[in-house]
Amino acid sequence: MWLTLIKLAWRNLFRNKRRTIIASIAIGIGLAAMIFADALWVGMEENMVRTATASFLGDGQIHRKDFRDTQAVEMTINQLDKVVDGLSQEATVEQFTPRTLAFGMITSPANVSAISLVGIQPPTERFLSQIDDAIIEGAYFEGDNNRDIVVGTKLAELLEVTLGNRVVVTVAQSETGDLSQEMFRISGIYHLGGDAMSGGMVFVRLGKAQEMLAIGSGVHEIALKFTDTKYGRDTDLPFWGQYSQHGNEALGWTEILPQLQAVFEMSKYSKYIMGGILFAVVVFGIINTLFMSLYERMFEFGVLRAVGTRAFGMARLILFEAGALAIVSIVLGALLGFALTWIFTKVGIDYTGIEMMGVTIQELIYPIMTVEPFILYPIWVFIFTIITGLYPARYAAKIAPATAMRRSF
Repeated sequence: MWLTLIKLAWRNLFRNKRRTIIASIAIGIGLAAMIFADALWVGMEENMVRTATASFLGDGQIHRKDFRDTQAVEMTINQLDKVVDGLSQEATVEQFTPRTLAFGMITSPANVSAISLVGIQPPTERFLSQIDDAIIEGAYFEGDNNRDIVVGTKLAELLEVTLGNRVVVTVAQSETGDLSQEMFRISGIYHLGGDAMSGGMVFVRLGKAQEMLAIGSGVHEIALKFTDTKYGRDTDLPFWGQYSQHGNEALGWTEILPQLQAVFEMSKYSKYIMGGILFAVVVFGIINTLFMSLYERMFEFGVLRAVGTRAFGMARLILFEAGALAIVSIVLGALLGFALTWIFTKVGIDYTGIEMMGVTIQELIYPIMTVEPFILYPIWVFIFTIITGLYPARYAAKIAPATAMRRSF
């Protein structure tokens, strides 16, 4: 019986090949759009996370508790040697680097600007940020000159300075608040991220920054790079509790940059909304196709009812046709979605320069294909098609034989 229904469904579906193909393509395009949109968002999410963490943030950071709120110069990491020794032995930590952070002023003969002075260790900083790769003029702390300073393009333009020019940096010292001034020579100019970074962050050697801030060997931040980026998103990782002791706190990037994580969470709902809109279009296409097929075969349905075919049998035949239409549409949609996504995984999509939640996209976005959309979305298409087919199936089941035959003439 089931085999007979399947054969009838396929035969009836392709009585009008043109209509079936058009309907299948319309439904398939909706499925392909969902598959491509899912792959694009996965690629965009990975791109944004990589940009945010690799440019400067890191997969996680360790600070003195409340330092992120107060930015007080004296709030250096407690028991630094113990923390560093522990990180050196952590199997999940691939690289880490210490930093000092302080607000200050930078002055040139032409202008003055507020800055964030970052003291770094150039050899280890290379693994946690892209400052060395972003140098467009000069060099990234070559030699051992403690008076070298690296500034952003926006800041260099504001100060009207170039390589080799001298600038004066002023910061407040720890505890006393006394002003400390030092003269530096611009050894490198970088361009990275948006105006906030290239216009407000300057980099000097860690030892010089510690000397200016009068914090001895203390540091304000340790940036972390894990062996797997998933650790940075895992808020339940034991690592955070282990290093959030003795007045310190260890945080992953999702807590340091919560607005970016919020965007990713919202994206799930946006996919549901887009899926709902596409499936609504699919519903009308299915109803239209099935009803047109039903009206064309009205006389046949009248005869079937007249010879004793039950209402349930009539409805079941329409549902089998809906299922056959769904299968054809799924095959077309999956093939189209795969082809479209595969093409863009090779050529990429250029969103460079666009800033979202404080993260500036710096490279092409490449969609990432996963197995899940090719399983989940086709299942939903099939389910929605069957549910949608219930309406024309009910209509066919309720039709009277005399009425069906009369309408066919």
